[in-house]
Amino acid sequence: MSKAERTKQFIIEKTASLFNTKGYAVTSLSDITELTGLTKGSIYGNFSNKDEVVTEVFKYNADKLMKAMELAIHEKKTPHEQLQAMVDFYRAMGEKTVMFGGCPLLNAATEADDNLLFLMPAVQASFLIWQKRLVEILKRGESNQSFKPNLDTNMYASTFIMLIEGGILLSRSLHQSTPLNTALDRISKIIEEEILQ
Repeated sequence: MSKAERTKQFIIEKTASLFNTKGYAVTSLSDITELTGLTKGSIYGNFSNKDEVVTEVFKYNADKLMKAMELAIHEKKTPHEQLQAMVDFYRAMGEKTVMFGGCPLLNAATEADDNLLFLMPAVQASFLIWQKRLVEILKRGESNQSFKPNLDTNMYASTFIMLIEGGILLSRSLHQSTPLNTALDRISKIIEEEILQ
């Protein structure tokens, strides 16, 4: 990495948690300079404007989340185990997600929809990557006949994502992990009763 690339990565990694907890719109350039110890000139020497910082930090946060989830899924062999690994991943992360800023995808989606429209394509891309991964697992389960045939894989993938993100939202709002755990229990029940052969 060049010095410029290292500085850019430093800014992204140093501010990632701040953006997710404080908010992408509210986090100011002064917040960034205070946290990184860099000048405004140095920030804008690596990014064209705050919108670019926001987009790159979101991509970093989303990628970090997806890689952690993929690691949990990849360790399992069967499609059934992989779906359950996603549930277990969010159950294990539940308390951290609720207490430390919430899900970066959900947070950014809310802000992008309201006032950071430039961020929406990156947010949509992250959700679609997640949905595509779930569809792949479901289709593999159909192929090896461990799952029922002719599943509406897109519907199930979307439902799982909605339940997880809705559970996180309600848990964050109520400052308790019960709603997320309820959502995860529901996903497990759907897997057992509607998907497994």
